[in-house]
Amino acid sequence: MFKKILIANRGEIACRVIATAKKMGIATVAVYSEADRDARHVLLADEAVLLGPAPSRESYLVADKIIAAAKQTGAQAIHPGYGFLSENEDFAKRVEEEGLVFIGPKHYSIAAMGDKIASKKLAGQAKVNCIPGWNEAIESAERAVEIARGIGYPVMIKASAGGGGKGLRVAFNDKEALEGFTSCSNEARNSFGDDRIFIEKFVQEPRHIEIQVLGDSHGNVIYLNERECSIQRRHQKVIEEAPSPFISEATRKAMGEQAVALAKAVKYQSAGTVEFVVGKNQDFYFLEMNTRLQVEHPVTECITGLDLVELMIRVAAGEKLPLAQADVKRNGWAIECRINAEDPFRNFLPSTGRLVRFTPPAQSMWQSDTKHLQGVRVDTGVQDGGEIPMYYDSMIAKLIVHGKDRLDAITKMREALNGFVIRGISSNIPFQAALLAHPKFVAGDFNTGFIAEHYGKGFSSEDVPHEDPNFLVALAAFVRRKSRERTTTISGQLPGYSVDVGKDYVVITLGADGQHAHTPVHVDEFVGETGKARVRVDGKSYEICSTSRLNDIIIAGTVDGRSFTTQVERGTTRNPLALKLQHNGTLIEALVISPRMAELHQLMPHKAPPDMSRYVLSPMPGLLVDVAVQPGQKVQAGERVAVIEAMKMENVLFAAADGIVAKVLAGKGESLSVDQPIIEFA
Repeated sequence: MFKKILIANRGEIACRVIATAKKMGIATVAVYSEADRDARHVLLADEAVLLGPAPSRESYLVADKIIAAAKQTGAQAIHPGYGFLSENEDFAKRVEEEGLVFIGPKHYSIAAMGDKIASKKLAGQAKVNCIPGWNEAIESAERAVEIARGIGYPVMIKASAGGGGKGLRVAFNDKEALEGFTSCSNEARNSFGDDRIFIEKFVQEPRHIEIQVLGDSHGNVIYLNERECSIQRRHQKVIEEAPSPFISEATRKAMGEQAVALAKAVKYQSAGTVEFVVGKNQDFYFLEMNTRLQVEHPVTECITGLDLVELMIRVAAGEKLPLAQADVKRNGWAIECRINAEDPFRNFLPSTGRLVRFTPPAQSMWQSDTKHLQGVRVDTGVQDGGEIPMYYDSMIAKLIVHGKDRLDAITKMREALNGFVIRGISSNIPFQAALLAHPKFVAGDFNTGFIAEHYGKGFSSEDVPHEDPNFLVALAAFVRRKSRERTTTISGQLPGYSVDVGKDYVVITLGADGQHAHTPVHVDEFVGETGKARVRVDGKSYEICSTSRLNDIIIAGTVDGRSFTTQVERGTTRNPLALKLQHNGTLIEALVISPRMAELHQLMPHKAPPDMSRYVLSPMPGLLVDVAVQPGQKVQAGERVAVIEAMKMENVLFAAADGIVAKVLAGKGESLSVDQPIIEFA
């Protein structure tokens, strides 16, 4: 067994590998860029080596620097994680040639299956049913349009070296095919250093189901059940679960056996994933093979009780697999939510910056621990006060739950999301909460087009209907009443001027447009010591009990005997005296005041925000890579005006209306903040 390994990655996957290595008694070496100098994986590792500047092409993608770091520190093996160089055939070969061990498949397996074009050919030769497409590298955007017409729209334009949603577009017409080819090429070149593109038929209403395989150097290959990854936005997975609520035992067995046959054909050694697109009649087609550990591997670990990182390390050290196919378990149901640094209310644009507060829900399952299951696990590479840089992907954490069945897992995940505190940047937690509450998701009735179908026009607060909105009103009154109760105990109050707790309040739910809802509330049977109260709202009574402290951001307790977890903050941008409450994805800002104060509040004028319609604003922090207009130029609505790069994705800005450019306020290469003006129209 190795004594020391180097992890050629960053973020949560580097922390994940370190956890298992420590369990196995293996010393670890982290590598980092200048942007990650204070990152969590650097602090957790036994040693750390600086690679270079923040951009990945100057740090995490430089094989020479990584191999030099391994030799310098005496590491015997390199674990690549996922992304970066994990599926780079040349890197794996170099590692082996330098006398080190690559903790992953052999370079020839990566060459055969990691390259999407080569894998299609090999699958065809093995008589695996493949999706119609053009599996040769396409030389130009015009040629891509010709091929797309021949296959028939819609088509999927895909980078050969792509992954994680990078270098992938769906085109429904010639214009989209032309633009998609160019964007995919650019993204693939910047992210992977390989801009080869191929095209295949886009199967509509498909499900994305993948099989986890595991092979050793002794010719043994097994499959560890499947993962359902159909909940995707822009081809990036949002929620993953194991097992799938869709396929039958017969389909599971057939897919697993086909995945194993494919892995054996390329002498696969390590953990890998064979992805399938599955039709509504459970007909399945080989999509691609990821020759690495997957982001969503924890759900497989939960239902099988296996540590996949440990098995990868043991296989790389030459050990045989410790189990046969008949020994693979399937216990309970696991769900993973990817918590990303993006603003769901601003079309999911990246949100970078400092984590002013980062408090995950309480964990009862841990990385590398397969004994304590049926609980909550958080895989993350960040910590309180850490920073989410613009140079890498948007993932903050992975939230994983394991339940006895699917409904139990969904319930656990909703409660865990309620208790996940992230401040300083925006996150997609409200969107995750909405997905988990959607009746079709709960019923298991969805495909890869689910998000596009139900949230095609974007996501807004109206898309998160609370099952009982008056509960948040009642809780706001409860918190305010508890605060008033404590205030009465302050000594030294003048006679006649002491605090009157009162029982009648008005909860004003603040609206951004100045339209505020006024709800009368009555609170009684309050016992300060035990934190109990009965709150009446619109004729309905709520028995609330909570012993949470007033300064806690998480208020936990019971309402009418049912447990709840809610985030409560004091002071909002609209009113420093208001409370901000967040529960099941719904967020309200509430001012709890006396009936007389509520009457006066209605007389307060609303201050409208300034009119910024003449400006093109940066919707996110990022790098301005192109400005396509000049002062004096006439621009039509829908015309491309600027391109911003953030988190390895290009974001094109278009003119919202016809106009003439008055000024260009930001230059190419400039780092932009959110809402920074770029272009002003006359």
